[in-house]
Amino acid sequence: MTTGPIALAGGTVAAAVLLSVTAAPAGAETTVAEPSSFTSAFTAMATPDQVLDAKGAPKPGEPGATGTFTLRINSDQNIVCYDITLNGVSGGYMSPAKTATHLHQAAAGKAGPPRLAFPDPTPIGDGPRTSSGCMQGPFTTGLTPEGADADSGTGFTLAQIEADPASFAADTHTTAFSAGAVRGQLTQIPVGGVDAGGGGTASSSNVAPAVGVAALGVAALAGAGLVMRKRNGTQS
Repeated sequence: MTTGPIALAGGTVAAAVLLSVTAAPAGAETTVAEPSSFTSAFTAMATPDQVLDAKGAPKPGEPGATGTFTLRINSDQNIVCYDITLNGVSGGYMSPAKTATHLHQAAAGKAGPPRLAFPDPTPIGDGPRTSSGCMQGPFTTGLTPEGADADSGTGFTLAQIEADPASFAADTHTTAFSAGAVRGQLTQIPVGGVDAGGGGTASSSNVAPAVGVAALGVAALAGAGLVMRKRNGTQS
């Protein structure tokens, strides 16, 4: 891992701020089993045309690549379960963070720091890459913003996503597209047939597909389908 000022382009997100890699803990979050219920659910349809550089300027990602990020949240327990699928992403991952697949606090057209670092989807090759599991905070990313004295995940809770999902974007960074191969803004979707995020709770066995909601504002993926599937809480 390199030290010194680094401009993390949250591909999705160029971390609009310069980041310095410090001796932050390797990780604080805990891998856990899927909870019995969720308070909300979100998805991001990630495409190369949404990628930004560290200053928030457009920086096209990998042509033809797409990504689907589905998050199910239990904010009472600070647990997030994630299902990530990347298609058309090539080459290895690259990021000064502890992984190269992130959720950034960044509104559409803006850059911002990473708040969650997900296990990078595998396998690396020509086919689809997937990553699934559940983790519980407190969260760390392995990065400390320049001028700050704490990891960019410090103090972050999943309730912040529920309060303002449009202020978050998901992405993944590769060696050829360090600003990001694909990026997508979070969109809220129903949990168990109930409009999640308003304090309602639904059993994880009733998580609805809700594909159409995810496609709002994502014309580039008009033909793409999203199938939310039950996961057993382990990474693919």
